[in-house]
Amino acid sequence: MSQSLKLGAILFPGFEMLDLYGPLEMFGAVGKENLEICMVAEHAGPVHASLGADGPTGPQSMADYSFSSAPELDMLLMPGGAGTRQEIDNPVMLEFLRARCAHAKWIATVCTGSALLAKTGLLDGHRATSNKQVFALATQQSAQVTWVEAARWVEDDRFFTSSGVTAGMDMSLALIARIWGEEAATQIAKYTEYTWQRDADHDPFASELNALARKLGMV
Repeated sequence: MSQSLKLGAILFPGFEMLDLYGPLEMFGAVGKENLEICMVAEHAGPVHASLGADGPTGPQSMADYSFSSAPELDMLLMPGGAGTRQEIDNPVMLEFLRARCAHAKWIATVCTGSALLAKTGLLDGHRATSNKQVFALATQQSAQVTWVEAARWVEDDRFFTSSGVTAGMDMSLALIARIWGEEAATQIAKYTEYTWQRDADHDPFASELNALARKLGMV
C-alpha cells in the first residue's frame, strides 16, 4: 500500500447504521498510514441513525466536522437510510455534495445514498444502482443516470454505488482493491472474517426484491 488518503463519511439524521459502519470496518482495516477517516454532517456533533423504518430514532454517531469546517476530502462515503427522503430536499446537503464531489478522487454510496448523489446531477451520464426495495426513490432523482436493477454494486469511473445495506461491504472491498490492490482487499476480508462477494453483477436479492417493489408500486 502506498496511497495516503482522507475519507469523509457523511452523516445525516436517519442514516442506516450498517450502510455506514460496514464499509467503515473495511476501510478502517486499510490502516491509518493509508487512510484517515472522519465523520462529517451538516452540523458537528451527535447525529441519530435510523431504527428500522422509524426515522432518526436510533443510536447517535459523532460528526467530527460540519459541512463548513470539513477538511479537503479525497474520498466520500454516502450511506442511505430512512433519512434520505428528507435529505434529497435539503439544499445544504446537496450543495455540499456538489462542491466536495467535484474534487474528490473517489465517491462511494450505499443503498439510497445514490439517490442523494443523483439529485445533485453528478451521476448524470453514469451507471449506478441502489436499494432494490425503494429503487424508485433513486430513479426519480435523475433520468440521466443509467440505473442498473440487478447489481451488487456498480463501478463507473470514480463512482462506486451499491445495492442495499450489506452490499456496501462488498463494494468497499472492491474500491479498496482498486486503490490499494487485490491482495490488500483479500487480506481485509480474511481479517474481518467476511465472505467477499467479488462479482458485482451477482445480485441474489434483485429478482425477489424488484418483484416486491413493483407489486407495492415502488418501482
